[in-house]
Order: sequence, then C-alpha cells, then structure tokens
Amino acid sequence: MTDAEQGRRLGNTSNDETDRRLNLTVGLVVVIGVACVAWAVSSVLDATVPAPWFRIVSVAAMLGLSDRATIQIRIKDSHHVVGMQEAVILVGLMLLPGPWLVLCTAVAITIAKATTRTPVVKQLFNTAKNTAVVAAAVGTAGVFGLSGPFSTTRDELPAIIAAALAIIVVDEALALPVIALATRTPLITLFRANVDVRVGGMVLRLALATFGLFWFSRYPALIVVVPLVIVGLQIMTANQLRARAERAAWQKLAQATDEFNEVDLSAVLSSAVTRASELFSSDEAEVEIANLSVPDRLVRGDSTGIGYSGAVQGAPPADGHVIATALESHGGTTSIGELRLRFRGKVTLNEREEYTLRTFAAALCTAIRNAAAFAEAQRLSDHHAYAASHDPLTGLSNRRHLYEVGAKLLSSGAKGQLGLMLVDLNHFKEINDTLGHAAGDQVLAEVAHRLAASAEPDDLVVRLGGDEFAVLFSGIAAPALALPRANAVLAGLTPPIEVDGMRIVVEASAGVALAPFRGGVDELLRRADVAMYQAKREGRPVDMYARSRDTADIGRLALSVELPRAVAEHEFTVNFQPVVDLGTGEMISAEALARWHHPQRGDLNPNRFLDYVERSGLLAAFSEAVLDQALRAAAAWNADGFAVPVAVNISPRSLLDPSFPEAVASRLEVAAVPAETLIIELTESLTLSQLDVVDEVLGALRDLGIRLALDDFGTGYSSLATLARVPVHELKIDREFVAAMEGSAEAAVVRSTIDLGRSLGLLVVAEGVESERQRGRLWELGCPAGQGHLFGRPMPVHRLLATLRRGYDGRPGALAPSLHESGEVIRMPVRRPGARQDLG
Repeated sequence: MTDAEQGRRLGNTSNDETDRRLNLTVGLVVVIGVACVAWAVSSVLDATVPAPWFRIVSVAAMLGLSDRATIQIRIKDSHHVVGMQEAVILVGLMLLPGPWLVLCTAVAITIAKATTRTPVVKQLFNTAKNTAVVAAAVGTAGVFGLSGPFSTTRDELPAIIAAALAIIVVDEALALPVIALATRTPLITLFRANVDVRVGGMVLRLALATFGLFWFSRYPALIVVVPLVIVGLQIMTANQLRARAERAAWQKLAQATDEFNEVDLSAVLSSAVTRASELFSSDEAEVEIANLSVPDRLVRGDSTGIGYSGAVQGAPPADGHVIATALESHGGTTSIGELRLRFRGKVTLNEREEYTLRTFAAALCTAIRNAAAFAEAQRLSDHHAYAASHDPLTGLSNRRHLYEVGAKLLSSGAKGQLGLMLVDLNHFKEINDTLGHAAGDQVLAEVAHRLAASAEPDDLVVRLGGDEFAVLFSGIAAPALALPRANAVLAGLTPPIEVDGMRIVVEASAGVALAPFRGGVDELLRRADVAMYQAKREGRPVDMYARSRDTADIGRLALSVELPRAVAEHEFTVNFQPVVDLGTGEMISAEALARWHHPQRGDLNPNRFLDYVERSGLLAAFSEAVLDQALRAAAAWNADGFAVPVAVNISPRSLLDPSFPEAVASRLEVAAVPAETLIIELTESLTLSQLDVVDEVLGALRDLGIRLALDDFGTGYSSLATLARVPVHELKIDREFVAAMEGSAEAAVVRSTIDLGRSLGLLVVAEGVESERQRGRLWELGCPAGQGHLFGRPMPVHRLLATLRRGYDGRPGALAPSLHESGEVIRMPVRRPGARQDLG
C-alpha cells in the first residue's frame, strides 16, 4: 500500500489553485474515512457477538508493524513509503468481522502515526485513506457473501481475490491524486513511475497472503509467522526498488553527460538544468557560471524547460530549500560557478544521490569549460575574420571583403546589375599636413559614416586605403540609374565637417562602372578608376565609365603574365651609357640600363614593365639578373685596362629588403670585382628613405664600399631633406634642367646643384647632354661630368668595349674631344671622395 508523506503541510491554505485542489482532495479522503469509521461503529454496536480481543490485538499489532516497516521513496520534496498493509488486511479479513477490522485499522494507524512527528493533517489523511481501503475490501468481500471470521476454502477464493483487487484499486485511487497535487507532478507521469514494481509487488504480496489464508485456516498458530513473512517480503521489494532506482539514476546520468558533448554553451547549460531537475527529482534547478572568458550567466528551469537564462543580476527571485554544489576544476582549486537544486520543502539526499550529484557536477564543469573555450575560440575567430575584412579606422569593409562580396554577387546572377563607385577625396593631403594626422583620421571616419548613411541598405561601402573609398551597388535596375545613385551618395559629403572647432568642406571625385561581362572585380575596379580620373581631369564630381575614353594599354597588362618566363629564359638584357669627364671627354663610369628583349615586341624600356616587376614578386630575381650583367661588364672592361665603375638603378622596393646588401655582396664576389666598381643609383623622390629599414640597408651598402648616387636631383619635393639623410657620393642633375638651361631659373638650379655638390665633396653628373653648347655651358658652371647622346647612346657591353678601345682621335677611353689643348689649362681632377662633409 502507498503512503504519501508530503514534504510540506498538506493543510496549508494558499491562493495557488493547486494548493486549493490539494486541500479539497485531502478533505474528501478524510470525509470518506470518517464515514467508514462511523459505519463500523454503528455495526459493532448493533452486533451481539462478543469482540475477539486476542485477534483484534494481533491484527492491530501486525497493522502497526507493517506501517513502520516501510520503504521510503522521494519524489521532489515529498517522501512516499511502500508498506505491507495489503497482506495484513487480507489476514485480518479472515480473522475479524468486517466492522471490527475497520475500527482496528483506524486505531492501529492512528497510534502508529502518533508515535512519529507526522503533522496532524497527514495523520488524518493516512488514517482515513487506510480505513477507506479496508472498508472497500470488507465491502467487496461482503458482496460475495464472505465475512470474517471464516475458514478459507476454494469457494471463498473469488471473494478473496476481489477484495485484494479492491485494496489495490482504492489505494491507488486515493493516494495518487494527492501525491500528484502535492509534488506538482502530472498524474499520468506519477502513475507510470515504477508502476510495474509497485503494482507487481502488491499483487505478489496479496497472492502470498491469499495462499497463506488457506494455511491459517488449518493451523491458526501460524499467525505468529506472519510478521516474519511481512518483513521478508518487504526486504525483497525494497531491494528490487533500490536496484531499479539506482539503475535508472545511472542511465539518466549517462544520458545527461552524453548531452554535455555539445560545444554550444547555451545547449550545455540548458541540458544541465533540465537533466538535473529530472535526475534528482527537484522542483527547480539552476546553474550559475563565473570566472570564465564568457560573461557571467545564470540558467534556471525544471524538467519541462528553461524559465530564465541571462545575467545573474537580472534573474527573478527564487525561494525554497537549496542543495548546492560547486563547479570546480580538478583538485577543487578554481570554481567556475555553482549547480543548485531547489525544493519547496526541506530535502536530504541519500548517499547514492550525493555521489551522483558530485559526478554530475564534475562532468558539467568539464563540459562548461570546453564549451566556454570553444565559444572564446569562436569569438576570436569571428574577431579575426572581421578584422581581416574590415578597416580598423572606419569600421567599413576593406578591399579583401569587396573582392569576396563582389565575386559572390557576380557569380550568383543576382537580380539587377552590379556597379561600383570609386571615391577619392580631393586635397586630403593638405588636411593631414595642416591639421595633423589625428584630424585627418577624424575626417576619414566622418566621411565613412556619411557614405554608409547615404548608401542603400544592400550596398557595400568600402575603404580601399588612404583617402580612397568605394561603394558596391547591387540591384541596379537600369544602367541610367547608376549615375543618380552615385550623386545621391556623394551628396552626403556636402555639409562641412567640424574638426577641432574648424569647419572643413570635403570635396571628392568619383567614377562609376557597371560590372563587365568578363574580368571580375579587378576589371570593375579598373574601370571605376578610369572613370574617376576622367572626372578629375574634367572637373566634375562624378563620371561614368565609357569604353571610348579608356586609354589603358591592354598590351602592358599582358606583359605581367609573361614576366616569370622572361626571368627564367634570361630575356632581360642590359645596355650601357657612358658617363664622361666634361673637360677631357674620357669615360669615367657607365650606367646600366635594363631592357626586356621580348621575342615578339623587341626591346622594351623599363617604363613599360618595371611597375609589373615590382608587383609580381620577381623584383629580387630581376635585380640580381641586372646586377650580374652589369658587374660582368665592369669586370670585362676593367680587364681590358679601363678601370671604371658601373652604375645600376635600384627600385625603392629593394631597399625594403634587409637581405638586399647580402645579395649585392654575393654578386660582387661572383663577378670578382671590388665593391668600388659598383655605383647604386637611387631616385631623388625616395620617400622610403624615411623608414628605418631603408636607412639600415643604405648604411650596409655604404659599409661594403659601394658608392651611392642620387638620381633626378631637383625634381622631388624634398631634395635637400633626402640628401641630408641618404649618404650618397654623387648627384645627377635631371635632364629637364639641362635641356632648359638657357632659362634663368633652370640655370640657377643647375648652378646651385653644382655648387652644393662641390661644397659637400660630391661628384655632380649632368644628364641629357645633347650638344657641345650644353657641354661647354656646364663646364663653365663647374660641372665635372656629363651623360647623354653627345657621348654615346645606350649600347651592349661588347660595342661599348670596342668604342673604348677605338677611343676618340687616337685616345683610347675618350669618347669626345677635350675642351682645351694639353698644357693650356690645369684641369682639376674629378673628385671621388671617400668621405663627405656634413650638411649641418
């Protein structure tokens, strides 16, 4: 028989509908029990048969013993017991008249409950329920005409079986609704829980009791064995229920830990809450996590689902008895939170449940750490992916993201046409130079914000770099709509931008291109760039790409594809143009000029291919090929008696390579020529000299003994600043100044450069000397050396060597007549300083 011992008082009134229904159900059971007792008292008073006191006392003792020898089962905060009253009732049915059995049950259960600290309401309920069950058995047996005391025969067997079934049915009918209401458990769920063991145990006990009745009829003294049989059956049932409970608990624990294999932290926490509530039969469970790489969090719920998930501070209040266990790492040194089981009433876990709880918490701790680590790794991955595709200053997408999105849209065949607007800010350098880079960054950030605000939601706004932006238009219904759409975006830049109290008007030029049939994003960008520069030239804010105005040399683009083959097959050759002493006409050095001996296009000048070499990753191989040929040529004419150095132009990008000096030294060693044989020419517009790595490379080259020359001097914006920083030995005057030397301004530049070089102890070389008039003028100004077509065009090494051997007017090594007769003047030697004066 099942006995509900609720963990909270059943008689407490509450506004809760469940509590109200519980109180009504308990009251109804008590009324039924009182009615049964009233019937029994009335029947006893009317009877003339004396009371069988010995049997009454014996049955009462067995009823009291069966009430105390029980198996306890916890459901949430309620404890339920399984006893042996069914068998005792059947024995009592044989030994006592029905009314006396009912009264005996009421008195025995009341006394048994009174000896415990059971609340009065629960005493009334249990007494009333058991009394009603006995009354149902007596009534059912009476229907079959069977009333105790009697001697059991086969004829009474149907009545006994019917009475036994009545005991089972009425006990379940009265107990289960009260337990379901008290524990807030669905009735059908409660009925199914251990129904096989519960009902099976009842049937077994009733069957044994029925079998025993036949023996008691013949041997009444066997009644003393009944308590032993009751205890034995109770132990057997208890063991079966305990084994079942432990097996179910471990199965649920295994299922719960399997669910912890999730890498999603929310899924792990949700599974932990629902599984813990189910596994430990708690009214509620919650997990709080802290001290992790993820935000602190609390998840609360029960076996049916999650009630709250979020920040700890925002959780609604909760009350009840709490059993908590820390979520700790191995060794218990670091806690990452706590697992809490909450009950409406006070609950104490048994030894097996405590061990299960510790095991559950340990598995949960590991799962949370793994999920948190995965979440952090995912966050870092997302952050890196975002950083890789977005500009850090403005937050806009970058060039890489533009290529990814553009390629996807081009391949997806999206509705409408794809277009690109390229935006370049006019005179932005003046903002940086005047207000500083911090102010420039503020302007760029505001421009990015305005472009994003003016663009349509599906457009992609991109910062390509510097002051260049792009807007990728998607879904253009017709080509004619692209230009108005671009004008609408640019209109957002019209209002002045306030920076440090100053109002700045930003002007921009833009070019728009529609997606081509071939060429992808690269071609789309190129066309937009063509349109943008067309807008700049014509003074318009925005222009549309037109093929008729596209002057791009497609042949030059094709050359970039052929570069690897040209390097591998040694198609790059070197010609040499002599540098002569303007006074004597003798060659003092030669400049190496690279040519691409293209199999179809003939010899190509560097301005046709050098940009592509620098961008292709083949710059190092190209530079080494030119150096090798130049140094071999110098070795050849040195061996022929003409000990003159060779000058080689070096790309500024080569100076960014710290290993470049080592590569030059290796080439010198292979050619077996001294370092003084090599002159490295640097472009005057060398802005890269501001980088520390360039300073180190130039210093290393100078330390090797290699001479440095500054080419195109006077054409840049910071000639003197560059000259002050770069440790050069020579200055080369740009050919434009030499060609226009008749003008006063150009002549002043040439004169000042010559004077500057003389004061610093530098060799000054004039480029582009085309006539004897220019040669004489330069000589008069004090320029010691010159280079140009007057002395020789660029030529292969064998032709230059033959020219040197032949010489001029019988003078080997001379390429022009001397400007004076021997002995007329004392010619100052050309200075080749080993050290130079400081500018400061």
